[in-house]
Amino acid sequence: MDENQNGGVQYKRWDALSPKACLLVVHGLGGHTGRWDLFANFFLKHAVTTYAVALRGFGETGGLKGHVGSFSVYCDDIYRLRSIIHAEYPDKKIFLLGESLGGLLAFLAVAEKGDFFDGLLTLSPAFKSRLRFSFLRHLDIFLSLLYNPRKQFTMPFDAQMCTRDTAVQEMMNSDASEHRQATARMLFNIVTAQFLSSSLACTVTLPVLFLIAGRDMLIDPGASTHIFEKIASKDKTIIHYPEMYHALSIDLGREKVFGDILEWIGERI
Repeated sequence: MDENQNGGVQYKRWDALSPKACLLVVHGLGGHTGRWDLFANFFLKHAVTTYAVALRGFGETGGLKGHVGSFSVYCDDIYRLRSIIHAEYPDKKIFLLGESLGGLLAFLAVAEKGDFFDGLLTLSPAFKSRLRFSFLRHLDIFLSLLYNPRKQFTMPFDAQMCTRDTAVQEMMNSDASEHRQATARMLFNIVTAQFLSSSLACTVTLPVLFLIAGRDMLIDPGASTHIFEKIASKDKTIIHYPEMYHALSIDLGREKVFGDILEWIGERI
């Protein structure tokens, strides 16, 4: 695994020997590139190279935690990393995969520039939140958006809501790169993107795989199914994991998820 910064985008890479394909992966709210270690190491053994983009405001990227002025910043970083991958592996297919907020961002990136990628994969995409805020917290976020959009709010979720794997829970709780902060502007960007997703689904025509957690306490699986049904692609697959928690890439049973992804990619390279 290597840490890199190129063209303004930070990322990690796990290089397979003679890879069959490449994955560009996007983490979720509170996550960071290190979250992909379990995932990427599985795919290393199966000759797939993984590149993980570091979302600004998370992990070790610096700046205000949980803040970005516009999601176009994230999409531009995804496109830059895709160009880097293509330059290094010009003859390999590149699949874009995102988890949670990363799934929403991957969806937006493909809706804008679908021809940049050979397939879209989303794990528990954040099309609709199940997190609950009090009326006063909603009011505070709204007023902050008007007068102090960089004000940070702590999101009401924890490691136990993401995964049933107690070892991973401990890792998340002790990792200084993990945080649950989001600014008023970030929350506005999320809600705006969620609102637009339904109308953007008809623009997605490349191969699509949706992976949905059945016991998701952070994201509404029904909203993901609704978006999936509206996607225009003739090559689309949805798989449900009834017993799994939100973070499919780090939950118990993740090996089945990884195997399904590997099989899906293998049929398209």
